Amino acid sequence: MDKQLGRLEKVSNIRDIWDTEDRDFTPWLAEEGNISLLGDAIGLSLEVEAQEKAVGPFRADILCKDTADDSWVLIENQLERTDHKHLGQLMTYASGLKAVKIVWIATKFTEEHRSSLDWLNQITDDTFNFFGLEIELWKIGSSSIAPKFNVISKPNDWSRSVVAASKSAELTDSKLLQRDYWQAFSDFMEAKESSLKHTKPLPQHWMNISIGKSGIHLCSIASFLNSKTNSWDGGEIRAEVYVHGNNSKSYFSQLFEKKDNIENSLGESCIWYNPEDKKSCRIYLRKSAKIKDKSDWNNQHEWLLEKLEALARAFKPELPRLIND
Repeated sequence: MDKQLGRLEKVSNIRDIWDTEDRDFTPWLAEEGNISLLGDAIGLSLEVEAQEKAVGPFRADILCKDTADDSWVLIENQLERTDHKHLGQLMTYASGLKAVKIVWIATKFTEEHRSSLDWLNQITDDTFNFFGLEIELWKIGSSSIAPKFNVISKPNDWSRSVVAASKSAELTDSKLLQRDYWQAFSDFMEAKESSLKHTKPLPQHWMNISIGKSGIHLCSIASFLNSKTNSWDGGEIRAEVYVHGNNSKSYFSQLFEKKDNIENSLGESCIWYNPEDKKSCRIYLRKSAKIKDKSDWNNQHEWLLEKLEALARAFKPELPRLIND
């Protein structure tokens, strides 16, 4: 059976859609759906904090938070070929804002500027990340015009893994086990095609996962301590909603008011933990588990992913309704 397929056509003049960067493209990109499109291209969950953010005598185009770990993400737009001026501005902004993720968007990257970003990714540790993307517009016949972000440069995880491997000798057996545990969980999530976006697997007892709101994220826990028995004989795993920052107590209180609705959606009760002497709060589900038993990791990861996705479904509808202090 013959099926008529359309032909992709590239829109040659991007200025026909966005006349200026500051008045047209930047406000468009800052809209929730469009910043999400950019985030999908580079694997980040982005929440816009400010547009045209003043940094000394300059103004950065968009300042975001990566909601997986609340780190700063700075975006610089250029509706033309990359130049030295914008590269210099990026360095100025990164220094002034202590941004750890830098995103440079242009219609065309020169080889020297792509190489510059690659070099910066090589010489900095994994607390700094540089991305270069080209923006294109496409359509099929008389269809609406669609944007497309092409990643030109990104952090080189392979080269950084060599550095990490050289430091493995400094890690204790417990830290190495934790790193392997989260790497296995990361692989498990990828195999299950989960939509959750997690941070890099590290030698620690937690892994953060974005839920799309600054000051709140999901957290997966693998602890050698069993909090129920208060013993180190086995351990436990937890799927948490972690609330922190200046609005943590207010956010927790507002969520607690919706406790019945949230738990009905989950189909089970949570532990609501709000210590008076600490700023951060937690809402979590737990299960006793032997973290050191690698043969049981698949079962543990299946439980963690199921509970994290359930928490995301139950809490996400409530997050846009939260009011800041």
